[in-house]
Amino acid sequence: MLQKSLTTLSDVIIYDLEDSVPPSATDKNGARDRLINFLTSRTEELPPSERIAIRLNSINTPFFRQDISQALQLPSIKTFVLPKIHSPHDLHIVSQEIYTHSQLGSGPVVRDEPINIVASIESARAVFNLGGIAGWQSEHGPLAGGKLAGLLFAAEDYCADTSVIRTPSRRELLYTRSKIAITAKAFGLQAIDMVCVNYKDLKYLEEECQDGRELGFTGKQAIHPTQVDIIQATFVPSKKEIVRAARILHTMAKAHSSQKGAIGLTVEGGPTEMIDAPMIKQAENIVRVAKAAGLAIPEQFD
Repeated sequence: MLQKSLTTLSDVIIYDLEDSVPPSATDKNGARDRLINFLTSRTEELPPSERIAIRLNSINTPFFRQDISQALQLPSIKTFVLPKIHSPHDLHIVSQEIYTHSQLGSGPVVRDEPINIVASIESARAVFNLGGIAGWQSEHGPLAGGKLAGLLFAAEDYCADTSVIRTPSRRELLYTRSKIAITAKAFGLQAIDMVCVNYKDLKYLEEECQDGRELGFTGKQAIHPTQVDIIQATFVPSKKEIVRAARILHTMAKAHSSQKGAIGLTVEGGPTEMIDAPMIKQAENIVRVAKAAGLAIPEQFD
């Protein structure tokens, strides 16, 4: 499985030391040792470090400190996914461990960039404390203590904690998903939507991706390689969205040169929309994401 991970086209590969490993010390320590050996022996085959993350065991387990100690010695890992973050205090514990190792100088790695921390939101307490979690900053500074880069929604853990009953409609998770996405945007963080556990139902996956994007999530976790293409295709603007956004920017640029602040615009035979400053910003966001994804942006219009 480790070797197979190198062939995936996902934006980020998350190597999991938590729930995918049985809970015994033998299994946990063995999984960590195998992963560390793999990442140190395959340095020439590994993707860029921006695409590699590791999900550690949670801070209240006996495995956390050894996990983070070993991970900090690998230059190929720049992102830690931290499960069961319930409050800002939990992030302070993580940051203190990063800082302690940086002060001890353990291992050969000298980092000139912060460790990115992705907080996994898995409980009622976490949702209650979401603003504090999203606004957290390391008391040691980002380079020495890490920086928060994103919020990730672990829906199944959240349902287990709250007794929320999962349904195909996802209606019961609308409030929580919306709050996570909005809070992440308020603090300039990535918002990563839940896993689609129906991994063989690709149509359902596409629907779940679409409403995740509509809620404001910037990406989605994949639990199986077959999900990657659909997730990536859904979390970028469609050709129709790109054309509309580019037309808005092109037309508004002409309107502004004529000292007009708002115009009516009809795209592809649809209704005439009133376009002004907020819709320009939306169009700019769509074009920015499309460019980052390497998608074509039309430059000429009739």
